[in-house]
Amino acid sequence: MINVIKDCIHSIYRMSYIENKYHQKIHEIFKELPEKEGDLLELLNKKSLTISDDIAKLCAHFNKNINQILKKFYPEIKNMDDKLDIKSTLKFYYDLIDKLTDFIRIIENFQKIDDNYYEALIDFIEDKENLISGKYRQICRRELTAFYDKRSRDHLEKIIAAKFERRSRQFFTMGPLEEEIKKIAKTAGADEVYIDLAKNFDKSDSFESAQSVIKFATSPEDQNRLNRVGEELRKYLESKKYKVEVKSSLVITDAKLLPDN
Repeated sequence: MINVIKDCIHSIYRMSYIENKYHQKIHEIFKELPEKEGDLLELLNKKSLTISDDIAKLCAHFNKNINQILKKFYPEIKNMDDKLDIKSTLKFYYDLIDKLTDFIRIIENFQKIDDNYYEALIDFIEDKENLISGKYRQICRRELTAFYDKRSRDHLEKIIAAKFERRSRQFFTMGPLEEEIKKIAKTAGADEVYIDLAKNFDKSDSFESAQSVIKFATSPEDQNRLNRVGEELRKYLESKKYKVEVKSSLVITDAKLLPDN
């Protein structure tokens, strides 16, 4: 009996240690990101179309760090006050990434952008703390309340189930284009998916307007699975009106995607 009690105490302590460790990891990332926000503001204040690639790199950096928090660290946070604080900050970065992605694609498609768009992005970043403590905190409090209320959660699960039932062969988009591409590739059988810029790839193997290369692999290597992944990505990207060229273990496209590096 004593050993059982000791095991329980040890388990509780271990869970508390993990939660505390991940809580610190999250705040370490949150402390590092403002430096990148400063770089972002400096670029936006130039109000130049030439900053597009630099903005894409910063956007990829934000996306990588926020996904790490969301997928690895945040699920271990149990304290509701901590969850609310973290989720409110994450909400700001979700919107920032969406706004930057739109900014990049507007430049890509139209090669011009109104000065008011730069100003709106600058104002949004500079208003970060007010948004997190006000608007986003209110939204996240409602979401957490709904999620942990059984009736609300049951209702939400029914809605999600109905959406998946209706989708048939259609793609159910749940995030940015890059995340959707990776989800499709992995569903089709890829074990690894990596997005790179076409300019880092041998030009003789791509077409003139190519912007991005999607590389994928299976373990062990399976050519049938690789062919299936390439075909699914081709269908998806062509449905979005992008030009696509499929090779053995990669897809070349004129979609301007955010690189993983």
